[in-house]
Formats: sequence, C-alpha cells, structure tokens
Amino acid sequence: MELVVDNIIEEVTLQKNFQIHKKMKLPTPTEAYDTYWRFTAERQNIFFRKIEGESFPWTDDEVLIKHKFTNAYRASDRVSQFLIKEVIYKGDQSPEEVFFRIILFKTFNKIETWKLLQKQLKEIRYSEFSFSKYSKILDQAIKKEKTIYSGAYIMTSGKSSFGYPKKHKNHLMLLDLMMKNQTYKLVRDAKSIQEVFYLLKEFPTIGDFLAYQYCIDLNYSNLIDFSEMDFVFPGPGARDGIRKCFSDMGDYNESEIIRLMAEKQNEEFKRLNIPFQNLWGRDLQLIDCQNLFCEVDKYSRVIHPNLKGISGRTRIKQIYKPTKSKIEYWYPPKWNINKIVKNYE
Repeated sequence: MELVVDNIIEEVTLQKNFQIHKKMKLPTPTEAYDTYWRFTAERQNIFFRKIEGESFPWTDDEVLIKHKFTNAYRASDRVSQFLIKEVIYKGDQSPEEVFFRIILFKTFNKIETWKLLQKQLKEIRYSEFSFSKYSKILDQAIKKEKTIYSGAYIMTSGKSSFGYPKKHKNHLMLLDLMMKNQTYKLVRDAKSIQEVFYLLKEFPTIGDFLAYQYCIDLNYSNLIDFSEMDFVFPGPGARDGIRKCFSDMGDYNESEIIRLMAEKQNEEFKRLNIPFQNLWGRDLQLIDCQNLFCEVDKYSRVIHPNLKGISGRTRIKQIYKPTKSKIEYWYPPKWNINKIVKNYE
C-alpha cells in the first residue's frame, strides 16, 4: 500500500498548530487507511440513494446497515441541516442575534430542545433573553424526564465557573456572559478562523474540541466567511481513527494528517478505483475528513478488530433505525450549491 504523496514536501507552511518541516517522513498506513476511503465513498452513496428515493437498506455493507454513522459531509447531517435552515437563516440576521441563536442551539445540540424553547417563547431572541425564563422551561422538561442535551459529545457542567448544580443553568450563564462581552463583535471582526477558535477558548467550559465545532457552525452563517480548509482541530474520536489508519505518524501531527487526507482525496479515490460523488462539486473539507476519522474508528471496531486506537473501545453502541422523515437539503448560500441541489431533487 502506498500513499499518493511526494516523498519530500518542501517548506510546507501550515496553520498555527501545525509544525513546519522542510522534509517530512510520511505516515505509515495500515489496512484501515484504504477502509477510510471505501467507507467514505459508500457512506456518500447511501446519502444519494436516500435522496433518489431508494428503499432501505441502500447498501450491502452489513455494518452500515446495522449501525448509525454520520454523513461523509458534516453539513448534510440532520442536526446541521436543522441548524443551517431553521436556526441560522431564519430570524433576525443581525450579528448579535445570529451568534446568540447558534451558540444557544449548539449548547444543547438537540432539535427537540430548540423546538421546546421555540414553542414556549414563540420567538428566540437575545433582545428578549431571560435566564430565569429559559431555565424554568428546561427545568420543567427535565422533571418530565426529557433529555435536553444531545449525546454527540460531552458538555462539561460548568459548576466550578458559575456555581449551579444543574449544568443547563451554568450553560445559560455562559451564553449570557458571551453576549454581554459582545463576543459576536469580536467574532465578526476576526481575521481568521483560528482567531475565532482562540476567542472562544477564553470562555469557561469551552475546550479545544468544542471551540472548533462552534467555529464551523458560526462559519455556516454570514457572521464570518472563512474556508473550511483553513484550520482543523482533531477531536478524541478522530485521534482514535488516525491511530487505526496509521501505525506510525512519521513527522506529521494529527492536524497535518487530516490536511493530507483532504488534499489527496481525489488521488486516493482514483488509486483505489472508487467512484466518489462529492457534494455537488464541493470536495471533502478538513472538518469532514476530521469527522470521517471518528466514523472510521467506529467502523474499524467491527471490520478491523485487531487495530487498537487510544480509547480501546471495541463496540459500536448506536444502532441505526430508519425514519420516514425526509430532509430537504439546503446549505449555506455562500457555498453556491443550493440551485444545483434543488435541480437535482
């Protein structure tokens, strides 16, 4: 197995958390490296087969039939689609209100929680924000044994920073602090996505992974407009996936490996003779390649049980359950693909 990259990369200048090398020893791939590309292509095939109206299971891959995996493109996932269509681009488009809606939604990252707040409040606006009112609505939901947070990633409680025993109260206080500090202005005026990343990290409970996710979500809006190829930060799942795809990282760090995947995607699909239908002309971006490492980590627990990542997990917990609800896909208008998507449908 041979990576389709030059053996020597001269004076590659990368983002802040990348190292600069005049000569770089390439990472050593395992059998999971080719699996990364095959998984990516088949997961994207499933995406298009669903759109075309084909019936479940959409694939012959038994692991993909049985277990839940995110889309190859992050923006195509159900929660991201809701965020883009129903949260970001519906309502007041002032920087203050857009920032407030995005951070509020992503704090819980759950469509049902957003709909609950919307139903009780009629309209979600920072200009009418009330800590006690929002907190009371969520308190009542918890009493009814409703889950208000997504299980996609763990949110730290924030108790040490804000003092409340219930974490949703601390998170509402965090959101209020960000708004009172006029963070939306700092974000709007940022010169790079890295600057946004470091701005967000200044706040309690927001670590590296969450700050990067928020950067991508904010970048869907008109508040900022940076390339998704500018910056990446690997989450814990991606780190596991990288360790399974490479037995030795060579002179590369994790962020550089993700960039390598994004830059060489078309060559690798060609090498493996895998037809890949991208997102209506949009290649996989750094955020997508980062997420795919996370998904391939899970997939490899079944396909390559001999490969051990960092966490040592051996099972895929989430079982896939088909739903009848159809998503009408719509992406940030600045991507200039929505007209093609509409024509495709």
